[in-house]
Amino acid sequence: MKSIFSALILAASAFASILPTTVNANESDMSTTAESVQDPLFTQPYVDIDEWRDKPVRHHYVHGGFKGTDMRFSFYFPEKEKYGGRFFQYVTPVPDNENLAQNPESGDDKIGFSVASGAYFIETNGGGTQATAGPAYGSDPSVAAYRANAAAARYSRVVAAQMYGPHRPFGYLYGGSGGGYRTLGSMENTEGVWDGAVPFVLGSPMAAPNVFAVRMHAMRVLHDKFPQIIDAMDAGGSGDPYAGLNEEEAAALREVTRMGFPLNSWFEYDTMGVHAFTLLYQGMAMADPGYFEDFWKVPGYLGANPTESLTRARLQFATTIRAAISEDEAVKRGLENVRMLRISRGAADSAWQALVNDGSDVPVAYQLADTAPDVGFLGGDLVILSGAAKGKRVAVQKLDGDVVTLGVADVATLALLKPGDEVRIDNSNYLAAQTYHRHQVPDASYKVWDQFRDKDGNPIYPQRKINLGPLFAMGAAGTVPSGKFHGKIIVVESGLDREAFPWQADWYADRFKEYLGDKADDYYRLWFTENALHGSNENLRVPTRVVSYTPVLQQALRDVARWVEQGIPPPSTTGYRVDDGQLVLADTAAARKGIQPLVSVKAMGSTRVEVKPGQEVDFVASIEVPPGAGKIVSAEWDFDGTGTFPVKAAIPDAPVAKMSISASYSFAGPGTYFPVLRVESQRDGDTATPYCLIPNLGRVRVVVK
Repeated sequence: MKSIFSALILAASAFASILPTTVNANESDMSTTAESVQDPLFTQPYVDIDEWRDKPVRHHYVHGGFKGTDMRFSFYFPEKEKYGGRFFQYVTPVPDNENLAQNPESGDDKIGFSVASGAYFIETNGGGTQATAGPAYGSDPSVAAYRANAAAARYSRVVAAQMYGPHRPFGYLYGGSGGGYRTLGSMENTEGVWDGAVPFVLGSPMAAPNVFAVRMHAMRVLHDKFPQIIDAMDAGGSGDPYAGLNEEEAAALREVTRMGFPLNSWFEYDTMGVHAFTLLYQGMAMADPGYFEDFWKVPGYLGANPTESLTRARLQFATTIRAAISEDEAVKRGLENVRMLRISRGAADSAWQALVNDGSDVPVAYQLADTAPDVGFLGGDLVILSGAAKGKRVAVQKLDGDVVTLGVADVATLALLKPGDEVRIDNSNYLAAQTYHRHQVPDASYKVWDQFRDKDGNPIYPQRKINLGPLFAMGAAGTVPSGKFHGKIIVVESGLDREAFPWQADWYADRFKEYLGDKADDYYRLWFTENALHGSNENLRVPTRVVSYTPVLQQALRDVARWVEQGIPPPSTTGYRVDDGQLVLADTAAARKGIQPLVSVKAMGSTRVEVKPGQEVDFVASIEVPPGAGKIVSAEWDFDGTGTFPVKAAIPDAPVAKMSISASYSFAGPGTYFPVLRVESQRDGDTATPYCLIPNLGRVRVVVK
């Protein structure tokens, strides 16, 4: 373990010394056209599939790789008459599979969208899963971060020239979450490969593991109080989430809020889990094992003087293994968050699962001989006390009675673990991890850590010898992102993001401005998508609260292409401010800017109204698209909270950018209802296209007594 970590640190120094010299924005146009020199690792490309296909649209499919490596790529070329001289290339958060786009998720047909945009589409396996890098891995991070994808992009131009005639296609890269790191790292560490990029749901170099740590701390302390917090922040709520909290609870909510977790994004507190922390934990345990001892013993750490709630939450439960549970058996039992090998994992919100229990014959869970007590378990370790694997630990991401679901697992250890072996379910390390962020105070540019500094700017808690965040970021981006990029960039960030807190895009904006100076507006935009989460399709789960940012990505790709190729600037950066860690968006379309429509809904003139059963309620909605961003093409109501939006509002035959919509509805039975109006705008007012339909929604509260 220590040797891998040491190698990673050495690699960081080595990469820093061999990076290309960055062009000063004030001296030269950053949109370069000369191709970079060929990567010595990827010198022998080959093609093993070359054929026309008709689904999802007519295209020429080319599949291949590079000899001597596990790198694989897929190219999807449009018919010649539909080709506009460019390509779009998607970057997965972790090395994954080069065929993901062939099974599009709802609303995200990457091949069809690319063809409709005059582009061919590129996807790769990022060099293969062995190219994964980070504190828990020993690979050269530059391979998966940008070198493998750059090699595919370069070779795609060779194939494109063979298909369409001699030319240099413009290239645009995009990726989210870990793929956002890779996208930005690619733009910083290469020249002439890509002309523009759209990183989305982007974390800062201090995101991992800290955003998960503080979230887990709040989830443990506030679990029973979230319903009232959610109600306070919802439409027509009191607006005071601290009402009724005790001192420890109020402190936990204040801490996580000041760290940037969106206050109105707790509505799935009981199902959000620890997300990718089950993977990040391995890097923490390897890189800083002493922390988990110090936490429970050294003054200044919460565990050395634990609160009553922390003491109650600690579990050290001894039992034995009854049986291993395979993936298929886990699915039959309805276990959640196991590694589903037959499901694509290239999305921003779920790609981390590709690295959990990655093997069809590997157990994904174990049934225990006894039922563990309920302590609000958020994750921990299966400590093996007897048998061939004695002394080993296996990460546990979920405990449900007598069943433990595994996190990242060492296959060799699982092969040794047998029924009858004595084990201990121990969450001591996970509890310690929940306040790790307090001991990772970075430089002053990270303002959300000011709560952990004294009046002189010094940390108030003991600090670890190294901040892990930059190492995780380097594992994804190849280097620690600096903001010194080549090309043009539009960043797309989500206003409700619980994994990449919104302020982090503002942190990058400051880095870009430091680099670009008064030319920042010539190379960079930041668009926030209000009411969007980390995953692009999470709206399907909670459609009355969340919208998808996929249409915003689509428009950003088209706009960055027009910016590069035609010199047409895209709409302005979204108007916002960051107030003590919280994103605050401008409240008018003229001030909000960006490209997303604003929606405001009132019931009887208010955001909250009380009526009797059967009483008709009058609703009025105001909708406005920011200047130059498009026109309103659809609006639909959901009055009962079903998520089906059955009532379609009338839209003018000639779409407009601003309008009011009225409706009336009566509620038959008592209860609290949240009627929602969901709208879409489109740049050209096109009501027929499936692409670039920019969504937003507005909610109002109706209490029927």
